[in-house]
Amino acid sequence: METNEILKRVRKIEIKTRGLSNNIFAGEYHSAFKGRGMAFAEVREYQYGDDIRDIDWNVTARFNRPFVKVFEEERELTVMLMVDVSSSLNFGTSVQQKKDMVAEIAATLAFSAILNNDKIGVIFFSDRIEKFIPPKKGRKHILYIIRELIDFKPQSNRTDIGQAVAYLTRVLKRRCTAFILSDFIDAKDYSVPLTVANQKHDIAAIQVYDRRMTDLPDVGLMKVVDAETGFEQYIDTSSRKLRAMHREWWASRQKAMQYLFSKSNVDFVSVCTDEDYVIALKALFAKRN
Repeated sequence: METNEILKRVRKIEIKTRGLSNNIFAGEYHSAFKGRGMAFAEVREYQYGDDIRDIDWNVTARFNRPFVKVFEEERELTVMLMVDVSSSLNFGTSVQQKKDMVAEIAATLAFSAILNNDKIGVIFFSDRIEKFIPPKKGRKHILYIIRELIDFKPQSNRTDIGQAVAYLTRVLKRRCTAFILSDFIDAKDYSVPLTVANQKHDIAAIQVYDRRMTDLPDVGLMKVVDAETGFEQYIDTSSRKLRAMHREWWASRQKAMQYLFSKSNVDFVSVCTDEDYVIALKALFAKRN
């Protein structure tokens, strides 16, 4: 993609997603994703009813009367976007490709984070860690992230979500809020590393899928290609039995994935490429209030 075209797309996404963050998500994001905990603010003299566990014994000894520590919420967050860049995201049959919607959702979350004075970073992953952008603040940093979301070219076609969340656990020493943006097409079981990661961090999952994953069209003989392995085959979509089996496969797959997230205590939302992702994000935020 040429530089001018990239800059136009960056600007277009910035205008749209910054507007959404300003007008729709500012308050909801703030309430849905709290700070890391309580941070020490000051000391004051002990008052009747104060918890004796908060007494600052050093200050108390110095002034010969009891003082207690006062804490306040530590609001600033570190937000990590974990973006699947495997080849299965390069697919879309209606409004846009999955990777384009992922880029917009990621940009919207990034602007929401910046509005709340949070740091934002990105992990691009396939079946390896393709790129790590350390968390920072500021518009310049956001625009760099958006540019990478639009034009990043991975080295691998495949997916390994388990490896990505294990990397998050290793590389981020302090607790963060992480959003996994993927179609979650991964043959491997990633439940254990996801559960471990969510015990240290606060993880939410956003699935982006295409309508053709739920229903095959009745168009006769169709050539299908696995984007990650390159495997090709022809299927007869005029077969009602085949289309019914495909719908059952999708429903079974979704049920298993939802069970995995529930078991790992990870909040999850799913959105199709022909749907409004604003509704999905608002639903995700609502789950956390």
